[in-house]
Amino acid sequence: MRAKTIQEVLDQLDEIIEHCIVTNNRLGLFAYIYRRTTAEIQAEIQRQNFEDNERLERMDVEFANLYLEAYRNYHGGKPASKSWEYAFMAKDEPLTILQHIMMGINTHINLDLAIATSTSMTNQELTDIENDFTKVNDILFNITNEMQDRLSRVSPLMFLLDVAGKNTDEKIIDFSMRKAREQSWNSANLLWSLGVNQHKDAISGIDKLVLKLAEHIKSPKSRVIGFALKTIGRLEEKNVGKIISRLQEE
Repeated sequence: MRAKTIQEVLDQLDEIIEHCIVTNNRLGLFAYIYRRTTAEIQAEIQRQNFEDNERLERMDVEFANLYLEAYRNYHGGKPASKSWEYAFMAKDEPLTILQHIMMGINTHINLDLAIATSTSMTNQELTDIENDFTKVNDILFNITNEMQDRLSRVSPLMFLLDVAGKNTDEKIIDFSMRKAREQSWNSANLLWSLGVNQHKDAISGIDKLVLKLAEHIKSPKSRVIGFALKTIGRLEEKNVGKIISRLQEE
């Protein structure tokens, strides 16, 4: 079941997306964004644009398998990380499209990326992969921004978040992505320094912090942001297949 190449990752993501479209499951929204990101990473590898393309593919496949395994475990009644379980259980909550996407991005960047990076660099110098790590994060950051621009096609009141956010530092649309990327590297350094045999407790600690971020994404403390999100959600497209189709349009 574990993917061994990026193409196998893409194939498995396609299966998840198709199933989510058929069942109108909002977990397909993050899966689509992640599929879009992974395809771009594959293209960058094919263009030989990383410092070590083979090493980067190994890391990216390890990264993807953490999400794929969590998804399978959740649907198979097996335990997953607390932050992934929280994100998966939110699929039936009346959240906005953006919140569903960011719940997945939160766990995958802040938890999975740190685990995958440290694990793939066991018995190697972690700093050797830092530049490629940053490039992967840049790709995700750029695609997230691209998708935010496209969300107005299925979420006509998205502009309300910009209006509400002018008076608060709790802008969900920004989600402090740069800070999250920096934190994932710090966490990778922590796990790498501890070694594989001592990962468990540290991963559990990171997972708890990521869960708190997920709770904030789901239920912002700001009443203004919360009201804006509820208003946005009322007029959003609700059909997952239609949402993905509109986001794909050039």
